[in-house]
Amino acid sequence: MGTVEIVDNARIRLLRFNRPDALNAFNDEMYHEAGRALTDGSARDDIACVVLTGTGRAFSAGQDLAEMGRLGPDAKQSDFGAEGPGFPHFLDTLAALDKPVIAAVNGIGVGIGMTMLLHVDVAFIATTARLRAPFVPLGVVPEAAGSLLMPVVMGNQRAAEKLYTGEWITAEEAVECGIALRAVPPAELMDATMDLAHRIARMPVASLRATKQMVVDARIDAVRAARAREDNQFRKMIGRPANMEAISAFLEKRDPDFSNL
Repeated sequence: MGTVEIVDNARIRLLRFNRPDALNAFNDEMYHEAGRALTDGSARDDIACVVLTGTGRAFSAGQDLAEMGRLGPDAKQSDFGAEGPGFPHFLDTLAALDKPVIAAVNGIGVGIGMTMLLHVDVAFIATTARLRAPFVPLGVVPEAAGSLLMPVVMGNQRAAEKLYTGEWITAEEAVECGIALRAVPPAELMDATMDLAHRIARMPVASLRATKQMVVDARIDAVRAARAREDNQFRKMIGRPANMEAISAFLEKRDPDFSNL
């Protein structure tokens, strides 16, 4: 089994992030597997919608920081294999997908595990789950158009609080600020998610695709422009002292010290 488990049933494609020992943190392989699974689901006329969830106790802990530290700021195309970097493959595919996407947030969602929710159509979140945008504490900047979509979805002040501090967002807060539609007990999460998925999947695929494409078209230019700004700043900051201190502290299981940076 790969880093993403795929189950197709009743016109629904279920993608389950499957690196539970790493809390489903994304490495390059997982980004590419998820991107390919989304692309294939989009192309198939027997798939009406996509559901995203995680294996084990996490939705996704975000970027694999060990891989980030190993690649560093000067990574070349050859460091990523023939398909190139996996992050843009996954994120750009998700942002432009022409089928409805539902997330079942079963546990913590950090970094891309949180910002991908800004691109799905509906998210259900377990009452025990928490979300975090940890970019400033990591010495970098938001990604996945989070700099644009967090204020749009959450409101300027709530987004500012969470962006600038990296503090946790509870399931209740996620619903209040529009990141998730509903918080449900963990045992009921998949039932609630799949109930909506089945209701959507009964609809004509052509109408779903055309409607979702119009939703995407209304925002995609702004999303791509935000991604370009973020990527430019991210490249300047990754591997710099604040980022390296944050990664070292994470791997050494200690608090980072930015007092001299």
